[in-house]
Amino acid sequence: MTERVIGILGGMGPLATADLFRRIVEKTPAKKDQEHPRIIIYNNPKIPDRTAYILGRGKDPRPELIESAKKLESWGADFIIMPCNTAHFFAEDIQKAIRIPLVNMVEETAERVKEMGLRKVGLLATDGTIKGLVYHRALLRRGVGIVVPNKEDQRKVMRGIYDGVKGGNLELGRKLLLDVAKKLEKRAEGIIAGCTEVSVALKPDDLSVPLIDPMDVIAEKSVRLALGLEELRAR
Repeated sequence: MTERVIGILGGMGPLATADLFRRIVEKTPAKKDQEHPRIIIYNNPKIPDRTAYILGRGKDPRPELIESAKKLESWGADFIIMPCNTAHFFAEDIQKAIRIPLVNMVEETAERVKEMGLRKVGLLATDGTIKGLVYHRALLRRGVGIVVPNKEDQRKVMRGIYDGVKGGNLELGRKLLLDVAKKLEKRAEGIIAGCTEVSVALKPDDLSVPLIDPMDVIAEKSVRLALGLEELRAR
């Protein structure tokens, strides 16, 4: 069995990065320390805001993203995952700059939705993820429809993400995000927690439809790849 080293390109945000690490540990079928995979975490909170750049209001995050990926590669990671949905807007640019695979959380999540047989899903995500069509492209290629909050509710989502979870007020973040999720579930067969801060704030039991959590999807995928239970595709 070939074991592989997981590289986590983190810091977007730090709490989401810590949460992904915890999920990987919890999802590993280990009975002792030595049975867990090796993980290299680069928590780089200095990466410019991804949504701000996509909306034309901020600094290009690609140089920092690429430099971070290169560091993980040089430190011995066999593949890289990113606990930030919006950052996957730049996935192609990052992959071109490194020799090891960047395992795409968005594509893996879209494939999970397809396997579940869902025909239409709601998306709770940043303005950047929505405007950048990060999930739209992946889902529509698989024949899955997508619905998003209206303008007023999307403002609540952004407040929940930035003023709430990223701002250290998890209670506020959960309240705002859950309010919008409850409305969105009436229009869809499932809800994608399309921002890692949403993953931190919401739980499956909160909704009457399935909550598809990309953080769980990528954590499970990473464990299988790291333990050699699944083939790692070449970049």
